[in-house]
Amino acid sequence: MAKDSKEQSFIKEITPRSEDFSQWYIDIVRKAELADYTSMKGCMVIKPYGYAIWENMRDQMDKRIKDTGHMNAYFPLFVPESLLNKEAEHIAGFAPEVAWVTQGGNEKLEERLAIRPTSEAIICSIYADWVHSWRDLPILINQWANVVRWEKVTRLFLRTTEFQWQEGHTCHRTHEEAVEETVKMLAVYKEYAENVLAMPAHAGIKTSNERFPGAQETYCIEALMSDGKALQAGTSHDLGQHFSKMFNILFEDQDNERKYVWQTSWGTSMRMLGGVIMTHGDENGLILPPKIAPYQVVIIPIFKAANKEEVCAKAQEVAATLKAAGVRVFLDDREQYSPGWKYNQWEMKGVPLRLELGPKDIEKQTVFSARRDTRVKAAIPMAQLTTAVPELLNTIQNDMLQKAINFREEMTTKVDNFEDFQKTIETKRGFVVAGWDGTTETELKIKELTKATIRFIPMDENFKPIPAPEGTKCVLTGEPAKHLVYFARSY
Repeated sequence: MAKDSKEQSFIKEITPRSEDFSQWYIDIVRKAELADYTSMKGCMVIKPYGYAIWENMRDQMDKRIKDTGHMNAYFPLFVPESLLNKEAEHIAGFAPEVAWVTQGGNEKLEERLAIRPTSEAIICSIYADWVHSWRDLPILINQWANVVRWEKVTRLFLRTTEFQWQEGHTCHRTHEEAVEETVKMLAVYKEYAENVLAMPAHAGIKTSNERFPGAQETYCIEALMSDGKALQAGTSHDLGQHFSKMFNILFEDQDNERKYVWQTSWGTSMRMLGGVIMTHGDENGLILPPKIAPYQVVIIPIFKAANKEEVCAKAQEVAATLKAAGVRVFLDDREQYSPGWKYNQWEMKGVPLRLELGPKDIEKQTVFSARRDTRVKAAIPMAQLTTAVPELLNTIQNDMLQKAINFREEMTTKVDNFEDFQKTIETKRGFVVAGWDGTTETELKIKELTKATIRFIPMDENFKPIPAPEGTKCVLTGEPAKHLVYFARSY
């Protein structure tokens, strides 16, 4: 049976990925009603369905943060310019992106206030008042907040002027404790990306050129999107004593000596939602991992006037049964839309599992299921719904991760000469593994020539950069390589 024009419109309004990936992404964000533009350039409105996804993501990340011993707090949105300027390297790193408040009401401010691009300055100034003794340590605090960075080029969820994130800020007695904290939170991010978002992520170390301003070391997780570009999905920073010395965060240690604390900061943001779209979406819209889908199951009753009451009553019973089993369910019994139109709408919104229920299904005591990720269809006995549906959702979650892992492996290429490097970056993309001589000059030259950057340096079990195998040459200079690193074009 041919689809009517309304049903076809869902697909027609999405630009094919192969034609224009960037426009495909924007089309899905808007058509699936995740977010939209506003009159303020670079700022977006997050619609209820998009915010419901973010809430599920946030709640599961928040649980992991609390399970590792951290507590949430909230710090001011505004940062006095004098505080930001206390740390010259930090402000230099963010200067082009800082938004300033110069007037309050009708009065010009005596001192400009920055709208936080990140919170190290304001939080460190407060920690200086909180910390006096080794007994006050560690401080393990996380903040869920919005930040503002005046971006020149913006894209919904991925890079906007204002966005939501979490940022952890901790203080420790020793550097060893701080490093342990840094890599622990990196591991939390990697586990979260893979087991919640079904988005496989490499963990590694950033080069000094890509390091967070003021950090002693920056660790990251990097994911690969379905267009072959990389996405930095989370970072964790060993701040050393850089900020504590600038803001005088001192404590009296057990040996009665005054010492500076050792600090970390770490964060993930809403760009992870953009990563989910680009990792899993297809030509028909979103494909959401069950763990973050606002609705894990949509039930569509199929009826005519003569059997409407019976079918809808049974559909309500099925919905109630699944809800009682802990499944997030939406019963779509709207009469103004055809079943075909609903199929297309919920495909666009990425609901992991569709259940159809009609008179024949009731006779057979089954429901008809359709997976969003593979489109595989099967009948499920009603008597088995409370076990079969959660099991199927778990299978979908795992299958989505495995598919993304397989794609990443297929899109990872090792090269040993610059000609192959350029060809791979230009035609295949993905991660390109190659030798690097360890110099910033080479790193920047490769970026200039290919638009590819070093996404991370692989690290060993002690979280140290892995040296390149003996005899490995730098892909650009031919000099002995210091590391084998992962290059990619990125968002």
